[in-house]
Amino acid sequence: MKLNGSEIIVECLKEQGVDTVFGYPGGAILNVYDALYKHSDEITHILTSHEQGAAHAADGYARATGKVGVCFATSGPGATNLVTGIATSYMDSTPVVAITCNVTVPLLGKDSFQEVDIQGITMPITKHNFIVKDINTLADTIRRAFRIAQEGRPGPVLIDVTKDVTAAECDYIKETPKPIERVTDKILEEDVDRAAELISAAKKPFVFVGGGVVLSYASDELKKFVHKIDAPVADSLMGKGAFDNSDPLYTGMLGMHGTKTSNYGVSECDLLIAIGARFSDRVTGNAAKFASKAKIIHFDIDAAEINKNIKSDVCVVGDALEVLKRVNAKLGQLDHSEWIKHIQELKEKYPMRYRRDCLNGPLIMETIDKITDSDAIIVTDVGQHQMWAAQHYTFKKPRTLITSGGLGTMGFGLGAAIGAKLGCRDKTVINIAGDGCFRMNMNEIATATRYNIPVIEIIFNNHVLGMVRQWQDLFYGKRYSATVLDDTVDFVKVSEGMGAKGYRVSTIEEFKAALTEAIELNIPCVIECQIDREDKVFPMVSPGAAISEAFDRQDLDSKNKTN
Repeated sequence: MKLNGSEIIVECLKEQGVDTVFGYPGGAILNVYDALYKHSDEITHILTSHEQGAAHAADGYARATGKVGVCFATSGPGATNLVTGIATSYMDSTPVVAITCNVTVPLLGKDSFQEVDIQGITMPITKHNFIVKDINTLADTIRRAFRIAQEGRPGPVLIDVTKDVTAAECDYIKETPKPIERVTDKILEEDVDRAAELISAAKKPFVFVGGGVVLSYASDELKKFVHKIDAPVADSLMGKGAFDNSDPLYTGMLGMHGTKTSNYGVSECDLLIAIGARFSDRVTGNAAKFASKAKIIHFDIDAAEINKNIKSDVCVVGDALEVLKRVNAKLGQLDHSEWIKHIQELKEKYPMRYRRDCLNGPLIMETIDKITDSDAIIVTDVGQHQMWAAQHYTFKKPRTLITSGGLGTMGFGLGAAIGAKLGCRDKTVINIAGDGCFRMNMNEIATATRYNIPVIEIIFNNHVLGMVRQWQDLFYGKRYSATVLDDTVDFVKVSEGMGAKGYRVSTIEEFKAALTEAIELNIPCVIECQIDREDKVFPMVSPGAAISEAFDRQDLDSKNKTN
């Protein structure tokens, strides 16, 4: 059948099972929106307050569901407003397809109104991108984009379509997408054998889990692996929920704000098994001193990650689920009871300590954990609140922490929470934000209220840019340059002005009551929590230090007394 380009775009989205699109219309993409209007009963369009919110919402939808998130934007500033969201998806390997439209082919390269080379701009931050100038290539390009976004290591793909292509006509034949195959062709049997030999010989093995385990749906196989080799487990920020945080073998997050147990354990182990992790600088600290007593096994789908940051002794390249299945098949039950006993002693010796006599981030997260029975989707922005959420909520399942790990995008959380809620309507979705982050994309509260998307926004308001100020406090002689946010902005009034229910709390009792009511109301709610600006995230590893040099408040107080 003969369709125009806009109709082909919509039909291809339907082929891919897309049920929700986030975006903002404009002149260049107007034909697509006209076609979308005719299919509003099949594809829901969410008009965000800003294109960046649309990109983050598509990202949050993808992370929560495992499906491809889709966002639309028009040419020029509409397209460039997607860039931060696309880069966020790229750094965290999130499958997103962004569709933008551009000026007509004859106007390309002539500095036309709202023209920009979005393909060139996004080349470094997409897995692949396309510009479509011929109607006959449109359908196949869209299908390729969805496949590329999902296969192997996932990531964002951008399709830029000229406006004349959206109006031109050609024959369209519906196609059923082929299933995405797992990456197994690079898994070498000799590598699996070498890994199994090292694991069997180790006396003090330690498992480090990254986001690749979440992306490959390998949590069940990981659990079998961990209990078969009888080893402690730490995770990265992106790996949260891949291994049940309530399991006795779990030791907490690894790295700059990881637990002392995880940091000390990795520093003492004789074998570190990293699965689907990229050894970020936030994890390794001083790379030259990282896991210096251990041999290292690295399982990863992306060969480019092998030996990029940390040299491995054995690597297996392939999908985490498939690799774990093959390694598990070669291992018998192992016993490391003495090593596990030592790790348990570290856990008892170095618990996560925080005050319980005032409202603070860790106490708020512990309360959220209890009220939601560890069963909410927790979304975060970036900063102190992000680390407190990772440290003090019990993530038992994958895809329950949605956060910007690689790019560290302030303002990510609210849009992502909206996307996550639309993808998982039966789950309680809570975004944890700092006051600095909330200021960046608070306009998306209007999106939540426009569609009555019942997300709960919790603001940790310490009237400063908390994490930056923490560094200024510890490493910059308390010179608080441009980090103080003392002003008259009233977040409750702003939120209520956009149609949400607002709360302001200053005690844990008030917070419990507000959160309980917000969950029961099932409408967009904002809870502003007044916390102390002197609160810090501990433990912490100083820049350039080894993770074995992690310190907490007690260590800092002892050092100050000595000095």
